[in-house]
Order: sequence, then structure tokens, then C-alpha cells
Amino acid sequence: MTENRPEEKTYNVLPGPRMGLVTPAYLEEIAAVARKHGVPFLKITGAQRLAIAGHSPETAAKIWQELGQPEGPKKPVGIHYIQACPGKAWCKYGRQDSLALGKKFEAALLALPLPAKTKVGISGCQFNCCESYLRDLGVFGTTKGWSLVFGGNGGGSPRIGDVVGEGLNDDEVLSLARRCLDYYSQQARKMERTGRLMRRTELADLQKYLETPA
Repeated sequence: MTENRPEEKTYNVLPGPRMGLVTPAYLEEIAAVARKHGVPFLKITGAQRLAIAGHSPETAAKIWQELGQPEGPKKPVGIHYIQACPGKAWCKYGRQDSLALGKKFEAALLALPLPAKTKVGISGCQFNCCESYLRDLGVFGTTKGWSLVFGGNGGGSPRIGDVVGEGLNDDEVLSLARRCLDYYSQQARKMERTGRLMRRTELADLQKYLETPA
């Protein structure tokens, strides 16, 4: 830690895990790296990631290398992670497989450049443990399929998102999510989150765009 030297900064390394899933081997690897570099603490973030905190930028570079990456990930502004609950594979309340859908979202959407930080929450049932109504893109499962929510925000300017699709299968909800992000990319101002965009946008305009063939 650098508590006695305020002129210096400490750095975080967030190597994962994906959707909060960890294995004993993964935890052992992280623990070994943390002990080797005298890392003071690890932090489980609200995004279901594990932050290796409190070290210098030089140590951060070494940690990335030891975890199998030449350097930290450099991504465009957009979706940096997918948040997902255990879903029907691991939860008695789950109605849909949120972890499987999360993998499909990762493969299709993580590389997209978007106007601002974009959060995605996938919940396997209507209890919405991943707070899907408060995410830029939110998905939750029912017995009839997936429902898609767009334009939510849980930060300093909270907004309940709008349901734009219901009863969808995996391919349908992914396709509709991509269309929502296309609209967002075209209409949003730089660094404008989806919630702020939808505050100044008629829902009918978004729905008209989504109903128009791509």
C-alpha cells in the first residue's frame, strides 16, 4: 500500500473471472501471484470480478504477464464484462440458462465500440438478481423465454429500463440486443449512457427502429 506516500497511486488488475465463475485452480493461481508481489488485499467487485489491488504500475504489468497476458486488456469503450446469475443450471428458481446466454453475449458483443460504458445483466428468472432493469442491456428469463430490457441505469441518475422484447429464444434475444446497441451507437452522444439517451428519446422511436428490417 502507499498510504504514507499520497503522491503515488495504486493500481488494480482485474483479470476476471467471467460472469463470476471461479475454479479452485483459478483461485490458487491468483493467491500465488498475490503472495509473490505482496498484494495487500483482493476485492470482489460489484461486476462479479476479482480485483488485485494496491500495487504499482510496474507490478501490474508483471501480474498480467504471470497470468498469461503480455499486458492488460485494451478495449474500446463499451461492454467490458457480462454479469450473469447462476441460472437454471445452478439455481432452483432459474427459468433459463443465463450462464450459457452470457457466453453468447460475450462472443458477440464484447468487442463492439460503443459511445460509453455499457453494462449487461442477465438474470435467469424474474427475481432479477443481476438487476436487469437497471442495466444498459438487461435480460431476464421466464417460462416463455427471455425478456430484453434497454436503457436502465443504477448509478447517480437511476432509470428503470424499457422492456423491448419478450418470449425470445437465445438467438432472438441476442439479435434484438445487437439491434438496440446499433441504435445506441447511432443516436447517443459521446460518453452518453443508454439511460440518458432514453430520457430524451421517445420509446416509440426505438421500437420503430427495432421493427424495421436491418
